[in-house]
Amino acid sequence: MRFVIIGAGRVGLRTARVLRDEGHEVTLVERDERKIGRAREQDFTVVEGDGSHEDVLEEAGIAEADAIGALTGDLNTNFAACMIANHNGARTIMRIDEDYREDIYRKYADAVDEVVYPERLGAIGAKNALLGGDIHAIADIAQNLQLVELTVTEESPMRGYSLSEVELPASATIIAFGKAEGSLMLPDPDESLELGDRAVVLADFDVLADVRQLIVGNASRAAAAGGV
Repeated sequence: MRFVIIGAGRVGLRTARVLRDEGHEVTLVERDERKIGRAREQDFTVVEGDGSHEDVLEEAGIAEADAIGALTGDLNTNFAACMIANHNGARTIMRIDEDYREDIYRKYADAVDEVVYPERLGAIGAKNALLGGDIHAIADIAQNLQLVELTVTEESPMRGYSLSEVELPASATIIAFGKAEGSLMLPDPDESLELGDRAVVLADFDVLADVRQLIVGNASRAAAAGGV
């Protein structure tokens, strides 16, 4: 897949490295010379300029991109980049700082595909280290929503079923799926859930236990008792 990342700072560069390590094509957009130099030293393709400008994004290949990550520390730049990307048919992920909290989330959530709070990922990482096992919390999206990665175990009641046959609660949705040895991709309804496969689910906190039981099975019981 092809991605354009706006911002080569701490968040953007780290995200770009993860995507590249998984075999994806990544182009960075940055206007700070120091950050540009650091990214190019790591062999990234960097387009120099303001990510809120359409001509800069066109140079970065926004027309061919599957998704754009607007990950600068500037909300206005991020939002403008997402609106341009949306016009070009790309999936949009917009960073907002935690200081903006829920009122800003609600304001922009309907205009982009996903809003992220990078400042909270340290806590999410610590939470995952404590939980271990087959449940991997990715991000708290809002006060009542969480993004989790679940791994299919031998105890999964859905093992062997296709994604179209998995009936999750109404407030839960599979947004990405990966075979045991493959990268996460958009879910294909005909793919079957097999041992070691991974499903990324956006779910309300109230139904996380039910989602875990369906995809992971009884192996999730101990973690469910402690909460995610």
